[in-house]
Amino acid sequence: MKLSNRLQRIHDQIPEGSRLADIGSDHALLPVAAVRSGKAVTAIAGEVNPGPYEAARKQVSDAGLKEQITVRRGDGLDIISAGEVDVITIAGMGGALIASILDRGLSKLDEVKLLILQPNVGEDILRRWLLEHHWVVVAEQLLEEDGKVYEIVTAMPKELSPIANEEVYRARPLEGGVVLTSDLLLRMGPYLTDRPTDVFFAKWESEIVKLQSVVQSISKSDQESSRDKAAEVERLIVNLKEVLSCLPKVKL
Repeated sequence: MKLSNRLQRIHDQIPEGSRLADIGSDHALLPVAAVRSGKAVTAIAGEVNPGPYEAARKQVSDAGLKEQITVRRGDGLDIISAGEVDVITIAGMGGALIASILDRGLSKLDEVKLLILQPNVGEDILRRWLLEHHWVVVAEQLLEEDGKVYEIVTAMPKELSPIANEEVYRARPLEGGVVLTSDLLLRMGPYLTDRPTDVFFAKWESEIVKLQSVVQSISKSDQESSRDKAAEVERLIVNLKEVLSCLPKVKL
């Protein structure tokens, strides 16, 4: 069984000997790979939908890992008990949905040491949730696979983190008087902006195009609130362009 590059990157972030819960596990590929590699000593594969749940059960059974991997059907963190796992992975959902899952399952996070999260969109929403709930982003990855760009965000509770949130999101001066503000760091990624790759630049150039379309759409309205919103988005576009022009490209 070969993992996609995206799932392999997530797998590689899992510490050896973890008790893993993979939420929205689909075919349970990640838990099976993690147990086989020794990254996880036990794993829980969670799925809310019947089709993927049955596919996960079959995958675990075919792998001969029913003793180490439990497949459970349920919504979000409802499938685990407090203290049952120390690493949680959630991949392939929107950042707002991942934040909602974490929010509803806050009581299950007390003994969790690591969150490995891969939002498809809304990465800034997820970072803001982590910040507000005293989780510290300790690593970020950006990759392109099959024409899509993915971010992987790894976070620890502030008590375990080697760095404080104040440092992670400290405003950073760039060339020409441009400042990478904490708000922009939350949007673009504090570690991704440190080592911006071609994929990073392509992602944000694409995001700017989308924002320009939003401005054009909003500008058709005569409402004052729409004009204010258009001006806000235009300021964001200017800020993003300034930052991109001042960041040095990292060649990989």
